Order: sequence, then structure tokens, then C-alpha cells
Amino acid sequence: MRTVETEPRTEQSSDTNGARVRRLFPTKRRGARTRNRIIDAAAALFAARPSDKVTVSEIAAAAGVFPNQITYHFGSKDSLFIHSAFALLLRDAGRIEGVGMRLSTAEAFRRAVARTVLVTPSLPVVISALALARAKPALGPVVKGHLSLLFRMSERHLENVLGLRGWRIDRSSRQEVKTFWAAAFGAILIAESGYPGTHADLDLAGTLTIRERG
Repeated sequence: MRTVETEPRTEQSSDTNGARVRRLFPTKRRGARTRNRIIDAAAALFAARPSDKVTVSEIAAAAGVFPNQITYHFGSKDSLFIHSAFALLLRDAGRIEGVGMRLSTAEAFRRAVARTVLVTPSLPVVISALALARAKPALGPVVKGHLSLLFRMSERHLENVLGLRGWRIDRSSRQEVKTFWAAAFGAILIAESGYPGTHADLDLAGTLTIRERG
């Protein structure tokens, strides 16, 4: 996922105002590129180590920015951690979608998607981000925005699959994807807690109602 800042809307006006607008747009584009570079650098570090083992100075050095730029763009390391965790998950989501598209039956599709999600390396990072937001309610809107994006992307992919294959589901596509991701997060949370067992004990595929028509 790339985090992109919205450029301000402007009206056509005099040459003087036009010159000011032309100066403003490159500044916004540079800001978006800086945010993206920081997220990329932070995501790589957070994927390798727990967030409390990664410092702002390390992230800044890896991104080629000053530490105060991280505060300027994200407010805190915790906020950046959430952005980075979901960036990792959305990148992995592309791989998950590719796995499912290669299969011809609804059952095989359900099982392959569920199996792939359970071993997705970014999911434990996202679980940590969700726990952090629960402990710090001010971060709730950041998580809400990223979850909404994840659900929208998943819903769009599901609807494309259903249209291409002629398959059906027993509820709305929104309910289907939210139920699936909630179960996936819960499965990883239980595994991370140290509860005995393996992924083979879970029927994540059973949360999907995708099936052939007829």
C-alpha cells in the first residue's frame, strides 16, 4: 500500500496565484514521496523485529530523513507502526489473491486462500498493531482507516472472482470479507498467545460461503 496525500484543490486565477499554486503542488508531491519512503523503511524494520526494538532514529536513517520528519508526517512511532503493518498486509494480499485465482473449484479456492492467509508473515505484525490501538484509543482512527481499505479491496476482489467464475455466496460480500478477516485475525491471535495446536486445527476456510451455483 502506498500512502498518498491529497493535493489541495485550487481554481484558475491570475498569473501570480498560478505561480503560487505551481510552487505548492511539488511540495505536496514531495511530502507524499517522503511519507512513502518512511513507510517502506519502517515496514522492512518492523517485519524483522518487534516495534519496541525499532527506534525512530533507525527508521529515519533507513528512509534517509530526519527523525523529526517522522513526527511531522505521522505524529508518533506508534502511528507509523500501524501504517507500516497494514502496508505489509496489503502487499501480501496481492499474493493471496494470486493464489486463489489459479484454482478452478470453489472448495479449492476457499482452502487455498485460508491456508495462505494463515501463513502470511505480515498478519502477526497487524495483530500487534491492533493490540497497540486497543491500548491507545487515540490510534483508533488510524486502524479504522486501514481496516476499511482492507475490507474494500477484499470485497472488490471477491466480487471480481464471483463474476468471473459464476460462483455465489450466502451473504453480502461485505459480511463475507469482514467475517473472514476477523476469523483470520483471531486465529493468529490465539496462535501468538502460545495456545497449543497448529493451523491444521483451524477451519478458516469454513468461514467462507463461496460455492458453485446450482
